[in-house]
Amino acid sequence: MNKVLYTLVIIILTLALAAGVFFTFFPQGRAMWNTYQNSLHKIDDRTTYEQRKLVEDTCRSMIASWNADILIYKQYRKSDSPEKQSWAEEALMRANKTAVTYNEYILKNSYVFQGNIPDDIYAVITPITD
Repeated sequence: MNKVLYTLVIIILTLALAAGVFFTFFPQGRAMWNTYQNSLHKIDDRTTYEQRKLVEDTCRSMIASWNADILIYKQYRKSDSPEKQSWAEEALMRANKTAVTYNEYILKNSYVFQGNIPDDIYAVITPITD
């Protein structure tokens, strides 16, 4: 009985050590472990209300900033004052930068929505070329 128990403990320890080495030092093992951890993280984020609220609030804040800069641009772009035209150009640059940042953020966090984006959040913001 003692020999069987001893052998069983040795086999379990050997398997645990082999698994530890495999998941730590071999690229295939690391890839499997990272894939597993990534899937857990995505499921947690998708099912956690706080994460969804954070993503939605961030999107809404970027949309508000983008809209404000677009309005400034439209208001001052045809002004006779060089200073106001400068404001328009700066607002256009900010709006386009916000659009690019927003699009990257939506892409990175698309798994949170899973095709169910709220009506007030855009799927993409197109930078202005005018």
